Amino acid sequence: MTKISSALNRRQFLRQASLYAGAGLLVTRAVAHSSVQANPPESHQPLTKDDLPTAVERAAEKTMAESLPANRLCITPSIETRLFASSNVGGSQERNARALERLACAGFQVDNPAITERQYLRFAGTDSQRASDLQNIATGAIAAPQLLLGVRGGYGAMRLLPMVDWSMLGRIMKERGTILAGFSDVTAIQCALLAKGGMSSLAAPMLYSEFGKIKPDEVSCRAFVEALTTPNLTIDIQDASLTSPNLPSILATADPKTLTGTMWGGNLSVVSALAGSAYLPRIDGGIVFLEDVGEQAYRIERMLYDLYLAGVFKGQQAIVFGALSGSGEDSYDKRYDVATVIRQLHQLTGLPIYSGMRFGHIGKKHSFPLGARCQISANTAGGYQLTFSDYPTIKADAIHVEGLWQNI
Repeated sequence: MTKISSALNRRQFLRQASLYAGAGLLVTRAVAHSSVQANPPESHQPLTKDDLPTAVERAAEKTMAESLPANRLCITPSIETRLFASSNVGGSQERNARALERLACAGFQVDNPAITERQYLRFAGTDSQRASDLQNIATGAIAAPQLLLGVRGGYGAMRLLPMVDWSMLGRIMKERGTILAGFSDVTAIQCALLAKGGMSSLAAPMLYSEFGKIKPDEVSCRAFVEALTTPNLTIDIQDASLTSPNLPSILATADPKTLTGTMWGGNLSVVSALAGSAYLPRIDGGIVFLEDVGEQAYRIERMLYDLYLAGVFKGQQAIVFGALSGSGEDSYDKRYDVATVIRQLHQLTGLPIYSGMRFGHIGKKHSFPLGARCQISANTAGGYQLTFSDYPTIKADAIHVEGLWQNI
C-alpha cells in the first residue's frame, strides 16, 4: 500500500483548504462562481488557468497542514475523483468538510470540492451548474476521473436529464474506466447513463449522506471500497427480514434456478417516475433492483403498478428488493403491508422475486454495480447469492479504507 503519512498532498490542500482550514475565504474562481447568486449564470464553467494556486491558497495549505492531528493516518491521495451534485444542496458545510477530509485521507483526490458550496433554491446549484458537473466531461472540457461521486440525493436529478449528452459521456467513461457512484435521487442519473450511454455505475454511499456523518458507518464504508476494488463482487443474502419480516427470501417457482442478466434499477420512486421516458433502461432479460424509503405500502404498490402497466417487467428475469424502510402501517388495515404488496407483484408478473438485499436508505449496506452482469444462485444458507462481473474497478492498494470513518 502507498506509504502512510499524516499530511495530505499539496494539490489536495489547495483544492480543499478553503472548506475546512477555517480560512473563511473563497480562494478560487471556481468557488466564487459556485456560491449563491441572485441571478446565477446558466452556462457551463470548466476549470481555467485562473484556478492555479495563489498566495492565499498556499497560506491556507500551511494552516491546514499544521492543524492535522498527529495521530491521524492518511495516504497520499492518488485516485482522481470529481464530485457531481445533481440534487439537493448539502445543508452543512461542516459536514461536507468532514467528508472531503476523510476521502482525502483514504486516498481520493477530489478535484472540485468547491461545488459543495453551491446553492440555488433547494438545489446544489442551478440546473446548468449541476448538469455541467457531467456535461463538461462529456464535451471533453474536463478530463474523466477514475471516480465520479455523488454529493447527496433528495430531488432534482430528473431536471438535468435533457441537458447531458449521455451517449458521449458513457463512451468517455468506458474509455477511461470511470466509476459513477451514488443512489437515491441519483438513480435518475444512473438510469440515463445506462439507457443512453450503455455505461454501468455503482449503487453506493455518497459524500454528504455517509462520509460526512459525525460517525460514518464502518460496514457501509468497507462495502463501498470492496465494490470499488473487487472485479467479481459476490454478495450473500440469507433472509428477507430487511424488506419485510413476513416475507421469505425468495418468492419463486419450485425450481430456483441460476439466473444471469444485467442488474439495473435503483430507487423505486425515481424508476417509476421515468416510466415511459427514453431515460429508463430497456434491458432484455434484465434483473430489476428496487429500494425506497418512507413510502407506505399502498404507495409502493402504486409505483410498482406504474411499472407493471408500462410493461417494464416484461422480458425481465427477476426482481430484487433492497430495503423498503420506513413504510409504517396502513391506517385502514395493518395487514396491508409490504409483504402483501410484494406477493401481489409476484402474482401479477410471475417473476421470481428476491428480497432482503441489504441496500437502500439504511446502515450497514452493500455497494454493488448497476448495469453490469449479475448471476443469482441459491446459497448454502437457504438464501441466495449475487455475483457481478464486467464493470470497472480501482486498485485496492490505492485506498486506505479506515480513512473513511476516522475521527475528524
